[in-house]
Formats: sequence, C-alpha cells, structure tokens
Amino acid sequence: MNNDLHNRQKGNLGEDIACKYIENLGFTVSERNFQRKWGELDIIAEKDNIVHFFEVKSVTNTLSGQFFDSHKPEENVDSWKTKHLRRIIETYLGYSSRGLDANFQVHVLSVYMNMQSRKAKVRWLKNVIL
Repeated sequence: MNNDLHNRQKGNLGEDIACKYIENLGFTVSERNFQRKWGELDIIAEKDNIVHFFEVKSVTNTLSGQFFDSHKPEENVDSWKTKHLRRIIETYLGYSSRGLDANFQVHVLSVYMNMQSRKAKVRWLKNVIL
C-alpha cells in the first residue's frame, strides 16, 4: 500500500474519532478539511457562539502495541504549521458570514489509535496561541 494513502487513511480515521469526541462534548461540526493552496483546517466547529478550529494529529501504536512515550503528536504543530494555520484561519473567517472579528479559538487534538484493540484515546491541547 502506498504510504501516503496509508497516512491519509490514518488521518481520516483520526479526524472521524476527533469529530465524535468533540460532538459528545456539545460542539457542532460545521466543516471538515477546509483547504486552500496555503493550508488546511481539519475541523471547524461551533459552541457557545465561538468558532473552534481543531488541528488533528493522529498516531497509531507500534507493533508491540505501545505508543512511543517520547513522541507527542502535537509537537508536529511547529512554527511552519502555525504560520499556515494563521493564514488559513484568516482566509476562512474572511469568507464566512462571521467575518474577521469573530470570536475563535484554536485547539490541537492528538488521537492515539490502537489498531489491534480498535480503541482510541484523545488528548486535547486547548486554546493554542498562534
């Protein structure tokens, strides 16, 4: 299997899990995978009249069934990624009916997926400052 395809499938599964997670917390998912040439927003949701942008980082277990203790998927949201997130959020708000003055928050959801047990754990890094 093509590794890019495998990674995209893993990412889609992680985003599906993340959507269910936040919907169970009362968020309404309004859009997924909003894309432009300069970036993508994984999940856009609303709650309490605030727009919430969720960056999802997914990781699967190793062959032994354990996650690498030293690897935190949210660390992949580096300075390059935050620059692109700022630009794509500005683009989205500019196109939306809410406008650039909308109240919004940015979050990172790390989804840990155990492919053998078919269970997942979500870690939420709330209100990240870009």
